[in-house]
Amino acid sequence: MKIGVLALQGDVREHIQSLSDCGVDARAVKTKSEIEEISALVIPGGESTTIAKLARSFDLFDLIQSRIKSGMPTYGSCAGMILLSDNVKDAIEGQETFGGIDMVVRRNAFGRQVDSFETDLKFKGITDPAIRAVFIRAPWVESVGSSVEVLAEVIDESGTKHPVAVRSGNLLATSFHPELTGDNRVHKFFVENICRQLASSKG
Repeated sequence: MKIGVLALQGDVREHIQSLSDCGVDARAVKTKSEIEEISALVIPGGESTTIAKLARSFDLFDLIQSRIKSGMPTYGSCAGMILLSDNVKDAIEGQETFGGIDMVVRRNAFGRQVDSFETDLKFKGITDPAIRAVFIRAPWVESVGSSVEVLAEVIDESGTKHPVAVRSGNLLATSFHPELTGDNRVHKFFVENICRQLASSKG
């Protein structure tokens, strides 16, 4: 199985290491031919508008969007979550997403860089101990459609719950950066429960 990490911007190397530690062939991808060769894709954190603009500049945007629509397993962290969302609040004018997950995401929901934080999360489908989640200028999910499963939530100061990890079919997204903690269980969840299950179902 070949899993590509979109190497236009963001923490590409860390995702490759996490995936490699899960026993898969992980590689940076940034050309059409490289993206056509992979079985699954990871969209890393970074700046969602910059990643989308670079994907347009390198003539990759439509290919990635098409492959996601056709069922390619895809995981997006932080900016990657925004790019997998069908709707974005606080988007800049003209902001594009690849889409695929029926949800509304709010950009920079937790505040600016200085408001970055870590917390422990219960993640559905991952056993104890809790996942240590790193949030850096992170989005959160405002609402989800019926096809979307919420896997983890945080509670804000007012007591309101906000989804920060979701799954919709072959698509997985988290607000946080599991690649920065050395805990590869979210990547393993993606590999085992989405990528390999899909491969097994196809025989």
